[in-house]
Amino acid sequence: MSDMITADLVDLDLSADTKEAAARALAERMVAQGRVTDLAGFLADVAAREAQMPTGLDGGIGIPHCRSAHVTEPTLAFGRSAAGVDFGAADGPADLIFLIAAPAGADDAHLTILAALARQLMNAEFTSALRAVADAETAAALIRGDETPSGQQATTGTDGAGNAAESGTAASSGASAGEGPGGAHEDTAAAPVAASTGTAAGSTASGPGGTGGTGGTGGTGSTASGAGASAPDGVTPDGAAPERVGSAAHSAERPFRVVAVTSCPTGIAHTYMAAESLQNAGRDADVELVVETQGSAGFTRLDPAVIAAADGVIFAHDLPVREKDRFAGKPTVDVGVKAGINRPADLIAEVREKAARGETSAPAAAPGGTPVERTGDSTEGYGTKLRKWLMSGVSYMVPFVAAGGLLIALGFAIGGYQVNKAPSVTDHFLWTQADSWGALLFQIGGVAFGFLVPVLAGYIAYGMADRPGLVPGFVGGAISLTINAGFLGGLAAGLIAGGVVMAIQRFAVPAALRGIMPVVVIPLISSAIVGFLMFVVIGKPIAGAQRALTDWLNGLTGTNAVLLGGLLGLMMCFDLGGPVNKVAYTFATAGIAVASPSDSAMKIMAAVMAAGMVPPLAMALATTVRGSLFTRAERENGKAAWVLGASFISEGAIPFAAADPLRVIPSAMVGGALTGALSMSFGATLRAPHGGVFVVPLIGNPLLYLVAIAAGVCVTTALVVLLKGMRGQTPEPAATGPTAGPATTPEETRQPVTT
Repeated sequence: MSDMITADLVDLDLSADTKEAAARALAERMVAQGRVTDLAGFLADVAAREAQMPTGLDGGIGIPHCRSAHVTEPTLAFGRSAAGVDFGAADGPADLIFLIAAPAGADDAHLTILAALARQLMNAEFTSALRAVADAETAAALIRGDETPSGQQATTGTDGAGNAAESGTAASSGASAGEGPGGAHEDTAAAPVAASTGTAAGSTASGPGGTGGTGGTGGTGSTASGAGASAPDGVTPDGAAPERVGSAAHSAERPFRVVAVTSCPTGIAHTYMAAESLQNAGRDADVELVVETQGSAGFTRLDPAVIAAADGVIFAHDLPVREKDRFAGKPTVDVGVKAGINRPADLIAEVREKAARGETSAPAAAPGGTPVERTGDSTEGYGTKLRKWLMSGVSYMVPFVAAGGLLIALGFAIGGYQVNKAPSVTDHFLWTQADSWGALLFQIGGVAFGFLVPVLAGYIAYGMADRPGLVPGFVGGAISLTINAGFLGGLAAGLIAGGVVMAIQRFAVPAALRGIMPVVVIPLISSAIVGFLMFVVIGKPIAGAQRALTDWLNGLTGTNAVLLGGLLGLMMCFDLGGPVNKVAYTFATAGIAVASPSDSAMKIMAAVMAAGMVPPLAMALATTVRGSLFTRAERENGKAAWVLGASFISEGAIPFAAADPLRVIPSAMVGGALTGALSMSFGATLRAPHGGVFVVPLIGNPLLYLVAIAAGVCVTTALVVLLKGMRGQTPEPAATGPTAGPATTPEETRQPVTT
């Protein structure tokens, strides 16, 4: 820990008035110390993490943090602001600001030390000492653990740094079962910042370590409210021993037992702060509580016996809980990680109330454990879930579209436009003949395309009902192809299959049948029902609707085609890779996902790809012609946007849209609509669903196609430059250095969100 923060990384008079400016001021100190190699890149990573979830905490604390390839070694920088900086906490601005920087490949030991700091922030004496400290050297020493806040000195045989004294506390045991985040893999050298977080060092009654015990096991024991209550065998996440608090086994009455899981997007700070907060609340409520922290350094599963003995479960997480099925069938409270930090007592009370009512979560195979449920909020509405189910199918289908479409396009390029009439390569293939290679590529692509509708349907059902939905989903998708219901049939089959499986799972079955339910019973019954519905009931109407849609597309000419191209261009540029963008892209790929797509379908595909290339290319051009209107980080992102745009990756414009949505997004939509309309009017066609400029040789009317793209890029660039110019130039940030001041305007310090 001694090398992670020094006096040069402390600013006790931080004058920033925005969180971006605060992060920049502290990051500049890291750059001056050689801890960060690229200020702009690092700040972009910090901003991306901040966009996922605000890092402000109740109690006046801000903890901007990230893992970044621009960090050379794990580093902490600390700033104290008299006026306070808004980091999104419910109780107001933060005056204590910790910038935590971890390398992209940080090792477990360093991550556990960073986690220990996060826990220490839950200690009121620690934060009070930092507010009162008079010089940077002392502040750094407090954070390192070289100095102990007044009143935090241990009274049970250990010093404030967490090192075992000679009174007999298990000094040689390293980190015992009651330790903080360092856990079994962390020796006492890593413990200073966790001196009061339930480590073997113990703590006084006023510290978060609890009362009445040394905080460790290993022969010292603990009382009914001690933090180091007997832990189960095995270790918990990040190498830490199981983090159990609450009543001891000696209690006359069995305590209420809770297991908890905490996680956050980066797994460095909020994960461990939530764990510490829950532990402290568990002590106060006389609840035995064990936490599994699923952090950056990985996680180690709680002992199954501990989970089995638990009376309730608390999930405080912003990432999907890994192996969530382990906790199925118990009273469960499922919230975001910040709720675990800010209101742990309420969560414990809520889980106790659910246990008293006998309210439990669904069994492991029930819909509550589906892939969509695991990545979403339990309060999401049906419309949101429906969109996620559909996007689940589309996301699995797109690789088949890309591979199959490119192979078919290459087949036409090599073998000519009669390649679709070539005999099977199993019957006729000449190694030295280009036509044979073209036919081979075309036929491989055709096979890949044959999976599109079954994969779409299968993974829609998977998103709804997990693995039991795959069989009926794939069966329904294959039937859709058989009856020529196409993509509309695949969408319907996937939703029906998922709904049927969910319905079957709700039935109570004898224990003797549970083992064969997912293997035999559910696939058998659900496939039969889906097959009946697709063949007999809804298949023909859907096939008719698919034919009508195809005929409409084939009949598009003149103004109608141009308007459709403009609409698709607007959709492609509205949310840059989001749901609206995906709807337009899926509509286009559905048209070419056949061996012989119509001319109209290929025109639509060309228009969609052209429009999707406009936003990143326009941002790249704008940063080149009027760089003074953009921050340094945006100019750097502009260089990458050239390649991303040329490759048809619309997400390359997200950093610009996130930083200035009201100027960038409307400008991009205008340019995208123009490009889509021009592409349709020029009659450009495209058989490949992806590739950008790299598939120009496969495009019909390639020169006019490039003209359409250039027109849209120029219009978007002009609008962005005009709108940003009305705002005024963005000043350059101050020179970096340990004493360099932060940017003076919010616009100057605004950092983009990267993906």
